[in-house]
Amino acid sequence: MGDNSHFNKIVEVVKSKASIKQKIYRNTLKAFEEIKASAKSLIEELENEAESFDEGVSISFTEKSAFEFQIKVGGDIILYHMHSNVFNFDKSHLIWKSNYTKEDLTRSYCGNINIYNFLADSFKYNRFDDIGYLIGRVFVNKENHFFVEGKRHLNYIHNDFTNQTIDKVCVRNIIEHSILYSMDFDLYTPPYKHVQEISVGQLLTERSGMRLKTGKRVGYKFSFEDE
Repeated sequence: MGDNSHFNKIVEVVKSKASIKQKIYRNTLKAFEEIKASAKSLIEELENEAESFDEGVSISFTEKSAFEFQIKVGGDIILYHMHSNVFNFDKSHLIWKSNYTKEDLTRSYCGNINIYNFLADSFKYNRFDDIGYLIGRVFVNKENHFFVEGKRHLNYIHNDFTNQTIDKVCVRNIIEHSILYSMDFDLYTPPYKHVQEISVGQLLTERSGMRLKTGKRVGYKFSFEDE
């Protein structure tokens, strides 16, 4: 027989961490399903609206897996991906400044949904070296409280972790702002010095998609506004 005190400690850890993390996973998965359903509905609305002014604009919703889907609006793809693990935050994070987390440290454990922006042509032409950008991420805890970190509006529309629980209105907001930011996040031609050289290998692969790295800010640092 092992030390009973060790066994009891294991039981406590399972109760205090493993069980809580499972609840957080279920909450995050539910939130992800709501985001997916809302995104699909929004894209259907957008498709119907687009028919009245330009049938050539490409708009679509694609489910890639249980943890990933993407929406395409014109030349942009916005990809939503749920991580299967639960995370905590380092002690310098703002989350620790609220009484909400100080009163119960397990409230800081969160599931994570990431939002990325890619060029649609990167997928169309299999340009595997192209760059995508994390534009937002959603964190959900055991009590279904949530907050969003991200670019511009995505960084402050939902940042009341203490009081806000995720619902359909919040979900729609997150999707709309991720589309607006992505479409306003223009593709810049890279600085001349970053593209003045090309290898024979890169040139010879032109027919298979030209392995020259492309991204909306390749060769640039993000401005203060974007950071």
